[in-house]
Amino acid sequence: QMKKQCDQKLLIRMKTECVPCPLNLETQCPAGYTKITNGTGIPDCRYYLEIKTHTLSFPGCRHHCMKEFEQPECCQGHWGPDCMGK
Repeated sequence: QMKKQCDQKLLIRMKTECVPCPLNLETQCPAGYTKITNGTGIPDCRYYLEIKTHTLSFPGCRHHCMKEFEQPECCQGHWGPDCMGK
């Protein structure tokens, strides 16, 4: 019995919105994602505040999140919705 289905594991990464670092402690990843950074996250971004006619930019923090996702795929020599052979 040859294997017909060879699912591919995909890692989907994303970053949360940039916010002031102390506020980022509470930031959660979207549903289904796992937070891979700790504490206040990574200070690798800037957030903007609009004050009357000016926009000010400040250094901020964000979290990195990831999600494991299985993409159904047929093994070599198989195809179609049911991964049928030749």
